[in-house]
Amino acid sequence: MSSTIHYRDPWISPRIKISALWASLLFVIVYVDLFGLYRADVRADIEAGRIAGTSIDQAFLLGITTYVALPSLMVFLSLVLPVRAQRMASIVLAALYAITIAGGAVGGWGYHVLGSALEVALLAGIVYYAWTWPKATEVAATQDRGLRTAE
Repeated sequence: MSSTIHYRDPWISPRIKISALWASLLFVIVYVDLFGLYRADVRADIEAGRIAGTSIDQAFLLGITTYVALPSLMVFLSLVLPVRAQRMASIVLAALYAITIAGGAVGGWGYHVLGSALEVALLAGIVYYAWTWPKATEVAATQDRGLRTAE
């Protein structure tokens, strides 16, 4: 006797998915940067007050803090902004970050290229979920059915 098992797959709000993707992105960013500190050349550059040919000064540190603060804020803002603003912010920021991350990976070590590829994939997920946000009628239809089944 053969039977198919059906698992309950609850509908998950795009807000939760996008917020989780922003949080995941931050973990990858932190770990890739942390792993870079294992490199003697990176540590030597930092000791010399430079990183990637740029002087480590107040302006640099302010810029880096801002760069990391935006996706950090998006973890929360993805949950509370009005849908239209949330979609626009996620699409624009994710696209801009994907460009800067891909550009920064050029010529990088393998771990950095892999981390950057993961970051770009997470950003692509953010753009996808923000772009394909269900319309109100689609959400109502899904909720009317209760939990959908997945095989």
